[in-house]
Amino acid sequence: MKTLAYLMAFAALATVPETAGAQPSSGSKALVVYFTHSGNTRTVARQIARAAGADLLEIVPETPYPAEYRACVEQAKKEIAAGVRPAISTPIPDLSAYDTLYIGSPCWWAAIAPPVATFLEACDLSGKTLAPFMTHEGSRMGRTVDDLRKLCPAATVTEGLAVRGSAAGQAAPAIDAWLNNIGRR
Repeated sequence: MKTLAYLMAFAALATVPETAGAQPSSGSKALVVYFTHSGNTRTVARQIARAAGADLLEIVPETPYPAEYRACVEQAKKEIAAGVRPAISTPIPDLSAYDTLYIGSPCWWAAIAPPVATFLEACDLSGKTLAPFMTHEGSRMGRTVDDLRKLCPAATVTEGLAVRGSAAGQAAPAIDAWLNNIGRR
């Protein structure tokens, strides 16, 4: 199972569009880090990576969330309420070369998904700029910006981008406007 998760994480990195990894106009290097359950957050993450010239890294939990919606929602609710940090199979990379991390997650119970919190707590993000983006079906950003500021007090957290999951494939105009607004273009 772990081997499959490592392969999935590697595949996420290996499928980065050719433009990803190019230096953004600001001269800083950026990384899009995301967790996805249904694929919507991955769709938005890839668009951000292309638009911002950033690298991609998918956070993969060691134990996948249930595919069935109600079971997934109930598990996420319990984990968030209890502050659970599930194990992830994604290796924590050396982030020293990155100035900006775009942090993506589905908005679950007005919060970031627990695997994202696991990743963030495992990293030293001092001095980094964190730009959160969330996919949702009505909850928008929830309390994620405040939660990120608490999880990463030595980082600067920008305003977030909320993308309705059902519109993830058409998010490019909103992404461009957001990148301009937070000074990353």
